[in-house]
Formats: sequence, C-alpha cells, structure tokens
Amino acid sequence: MVLVKAKRDKLLGPLSAVSGIIERRHTLPILSNVLIERGASALSFLATDIEIQITARDAVESSGEARAVTVGARKLVDILRALPDGAEVTLQQQDKRMLVKAGKSRFVLQTLPAEDFPRLAKPAGEVARFALPQKALRKLLNLVQYAMAQQDIRYYLNGLLMVVEDKGLKLVATDGHRLAYAAMALDAKLPRQEVIVPRKTVLELSKLLADSDAEVRIEISATQASFAFGTVELVSKLVDGKFPDYTRVIPSGHKNQLTIEREVLRQALSRAAILSNEKFRGVRWVLTDGTLRIVSNNTEQEEAEETLEVGYKGDALDIGFNVNYLLDVLNNVAGTDVECRFGDAASSALLSFPSEADFKYVVMPMRI
Repeated sequence: MVLVKAKRDKLLGPLSAVSGIIERRHTLPILSNVLIERGASALSFLATDIEIQITARDAVESSGEARAVTVGARKLVDILRALPDGAEVTLQQQDKRMLVKAGKSRFVLQTLPAEDFPRLAKPAGEVARFALPQKALRKLLNLVQYAMAQQDIRYYLNGLLMVVEDKGLKLVATDGHRLAYAAMALDAKLPRQEVIVPRKTVLELSKLLADSDAEVRIEISATQASFAFGTVELVSKLVDGKFPDYTRVIPSGHKNQLTIEREVLRQALSRAAILSNEKFRGVRWVLTDGTLRIVSNNTEQEEAEETLEVGYKGDALDIGFNVNYLLDVLNNVAGTDVECRFGDAASSALLSFPSEADFKYVVMPMRI
C-alpha cells in the first residue's frame, strides 16, 4: 500500500522540523518513532517526547483511504538526507514494515501501530489567544533564553516565564545568578496568564521560527502552550511551579552609571577571560573617574588587565562578576552602546541597551 510518493525535499523538510525533539534513547520504543498520517490532501508528521508535541504538514496529491503509521524518525531522516537532491521517494506500507524506494535504492524499516502513538490532550479552562510576527517572537526569545538555568534542582528555573496581560507580552529567564527581561506590545487586550515554558521547548521554538513577518499564533492555558506557524504546530506542557518575583530583582535607583560601546567592552572582556580562573570565571571591574579597569587572574598566578577610558564620574568601585554572564548578554543583544548601572560592590548591576528599550539584564556580583 503506497503511503505517499513525493520529492525528497518535500518529505525531508517537515520530517526534520519535528524530529529535533526526539531523544536518542527512550524507555518507550514508540517515542523514537514519527507518526506519519496521510489525509485527502495533506501528509503530516508528528513527533513527541510526552512533554512536547510537534506536527508538520505538507500538501501532497493523494488517492485512496487515509493511512497512518509510525516509523523510526532518525533512521528515516538519515535515509532521506543521504539520497540525491530531487530524488523521487516512495513510502510504502508492507504489513509491519515500511518500504522506502528511490531510484535503485531500497530500504525496509520496522513500524509500530499508529493507534499506540501517544498524543497530548487538549487543555481545559481559559485560553489566551494572540498572534505576532515570527521574527518578533524569535527576537524576544533570543534576548533572554541564554539566562535560563540548566538542570537546576529548582526546576521552575529550567524554563522561561511568559507573562501575557492587557496588551503586552513579557519574557523572563533567570538561573539565580543573572536575569534577563524583555517585553513587547500586543494588539489584543488579553486575560492575564503567567506560565513557565520548559527550556527544551524554548530552544526548539527558537530553531523553528523564521526571521519573517509571517504570523505565529499562540495559545496559552494553565497547563499548555501552543505555537502554530507556517506548516508547523508545537504544543508543550508547562512547568508547574512558582517563578521568582522578577520585579523585586530588577534594581532601580542605582546612581553610578557608565555608557560604553558594546563591542569595545565585549572584546576587552573576551581577552580578560583568557586568564580568568577556569572554574569561577571571575573578572574585577575597577571603576574610577573616567576609567574602567578589567582585571582577571588564575591559580597559576597569571593576570590580565584591560584599561578603558569611559565617561564615568560615580563612586570609586571594585566589583567582581562572572565573565561568562557578561559575555552572554553582549553576544546576544545587538546595539552600539550598553549602559551599566551600579550600586555598591555587594549589589547587582543592571545592564540595558538604548537600542532595546524594553530589555533589562541583571547580574549578581561575585567575591574575587
């Protein structure tokens, strides 16, 4: 029974879009598979890891009854990638096998029943629905996602806070040592929803979104978030937990301030980082009138020092930071200048960018 006959790229595109969430090893073998469903005018590919579900559809000419089958996702992707560009590919069901044919190439893959494939249930309760350009959401995610925690015991930090209220969308990420906040206005007035989107979902969404004005339609409920764009729909469970109150973390009233070219500061920190302690990655900022000295050293008694002329006229200050946290924000946020505000050596610093009015970055000091 022929499931579909199509050009290689017509199959490889949607299959690649969904297969990124599939883990290499699963206790449930069917989770290593992709569900392929053929309807009257479309072919859909669905993958899940129980927490996230991605569906990608493509229009195909089809005849006969609807069919569905699951097959090893990575093996099918590898086979399609290895075939020549423009190859005509036939996927054919044969009992409990799938036959993949292209020219004189022939592959036989094991299948599992489509009816055993797990799907995420539809959410109940109030849902906030809104839409925005894909490039706007992609940019917002890129502004904050690097500040998410990785495998932190405080599981609610291993994700991204998404707040929808009135006519605004806010994204916040923190790992307890630094915090990134970004916001944008929305056209629609919406009911308040405050949810934590898992780290894996955020990273996958960032990869799939296009840098275009094409729309992404978002639905957020108390237990689930979905993102539909182009031929792709990503549905994700949410992290059940209480995110820290970010409004209390963002400092206000810091009187010590300097503005510096982002690239000049980034390059100076990159050089100083070479001789910083490999474990703690600390650098000292020594601020005096008109001067910023960046100093680092390591356990081998090696030392780096960068001296920059800056427009600083605040209190003399000697404060330490993890250099990676500073480089993360400078590498991910565009703009010519960066504004840095300080309290004292024990207070967190606030970094902002004139080019990004609705972005703030807070980094805690470290003792060096």
